[in-house]
Amino acid sequence: MDTIQQLAQRIRENVARVIVGKDEVIDLIQIALFCEGHILIEDVPGVGKTTMARAVARSLGCAFRRIQFTPDLLPSDITGINIFNQQSNTFEFRAGPIFGQVILGDEINRATPRTQSAMLEAMQERTVTVDGDTKTLQRPFLVLATQNPIELEGTFPLPEAQLDRFLLKIDVGYPSLDQEEEMLLRYRLSDPLEELAVVADEEEILQAQRQVREVQVEDSLRHYIAQVVRATREHEAVELGASPRGSLALYRTAQAYAAIAGRDFIVPDDIKDMAPYVLTHRLMLDPEARLRGKTARQILKEIVDTVPVPVEG
Repeated sequence: MDTIQQLAQRIRENVARVIVGKDEVIDLIQIALFCEGHILIEDVPGVGKTTMARAVARSLGCAFRRIQFTPDLLPSDITGINIFNQQSNTFEFRAGPIFGQVILGDEINRATPRTQSAMLEAMQERTVTVDGDTKTLQRPFLVLATQNPIELEGTFPLPEAQLDRFLLKIDVGYPSLDQEEEMLLRYRLSDPLEELAVVADEEEILQAQRQVREVQVEDSLRHYIAQVVRATREHEAVELGASPRGSLALYRTAQAYAAIAGRDFIVPDDIKDMAPYVLTHRLMLDPEARLRGKTARQILKEIVDTVPVPVEG
């Protein structure tokens, strides 16, 4: 797994030339990329979500597309539309912004449910169907969707079925004082994003995606993953626990986490470290727990702390 570790290190160092002090977030994006998953970023404006997406796309040499979600956005504005050409007397397809490789869906919860659902086929099947014609999207394909947690007026909360489509849910967070000063210094004369080089190619990413699946998972750890996910369905404060898709997501992300660390096997800490990003957005708390101020992250920590951890025989 040295190849994946070296690839991840190149990408991390390259993106870090633009984004200061967010190596963990960069690694989470890489994990989603290597697992062929997608990320939901919930954070306040101005913390670098768009810049990070552009930096990742440029580092990979991938086509970047940005979709600004608004209440009047239509599904065809995302997928594309067939337009009649009077000269050739035929319909021509004009591709929408979903036909990229790194897609930033900005403020996805501002769009109507109908428009939000236009993303589902692309995210799950990597295809887009327009007027009965199905088109395949180019790989690698990564969606980074954002939503603003502080402005709820005029928004349409993502339904649980759609949240479940996101492999990870993360936040970027504010930089520390030293990191913010470093950012001001870097941007003093020019934007470092404009000078960012390509450090990986499509074939390397696709090869890494195949190799991640080969990371070994012992039977006891496979059982541990199933136990953790099942415990989310049985906890008294949880109305709806994680689905089997959540089990697969935790399994795959633990493999990618280990591969980035240079290992060809996972350990229990890989599962524990990935669980908050994989499972919290898949939990629906019951009303009483919410009234008591409980959060999904707190309850998940209780669950992980109570499930017995496999030990080496």
